[in-house]
Amino acid sequence: MQFDPNEKFYDRIANAYDVIAHSSERKACEKGLAALMVTAGERILEIGYGTGHALVALARATGPKGEVCGVDVSTGMHRVTLELLESLELKRNIDLRVGTVPPIDFADESFDAVFLSFTLELFPDVVIDEVVNEISRVLKPGGRCGVVAMATPKNEGEDTPLEKAYVWMHRHFPHIVDCHPINVEATLEKGGLEITHSVQDEIWSMPVAIVVGTKPE
Repeated sequence: MQFDPNEKFYDRIANAYDVIAHSSERKACEKGLAALMVTAGERILEIGYGTGHALVALARATGPKGEVCGVDVSTGMHRVTLELLESLELKRNIDLRVGTVPPIDFADESFDAVFLSFTLELFPDVVIDEVVNEISRVLKPGGRCGVVAMATPKNEGEDTPLEKAYVWMHRHFPHIVDCHPINVEATLEKGGLEITHSVQDEIWSMPVAIVVGTKPE
């Protein structure tokens, strides 16, 4: 995420992020975690862990024999997440990093699953494909990538007035509205992943995709 001009923005809002966004994103994120079907003993990577709520769920799902790794561009988010993990006594087997993506600084075929919640759509279009290619590289054969993201409408021309305003704001004021709707299924398939789960939810009448892509064995 080294290209992201909003790194310091996330540092500034880290303490307030749960009030600003997590309350509206939480249910969709939980559905994404359920669809990923993490099991005990697995090694999981979360890209863009934010304030750490999904990381907590992943750590509990993988158990003492599993491992959860996380990378986020924001030192502020890292601090808030560390405080949460310490308060819950969940720091065991967690590798939490501040860094940029792409590339993903882990070895080939080293994860059972990768999770991104309201993160993939933060990347510019010219970088998203590279991010997904890196995800495919670090996944083991048969590994899963779970994505929760603001989504393009299923049918062309079905954008709600709010969606149109949202896209316009992102185009003209990206420092304020930093994410943009994407076609998650097509993006994962382009990176060589097979779609094994896809449903659409919504936030404030805007579509949210909850998708799992699996790396062929």
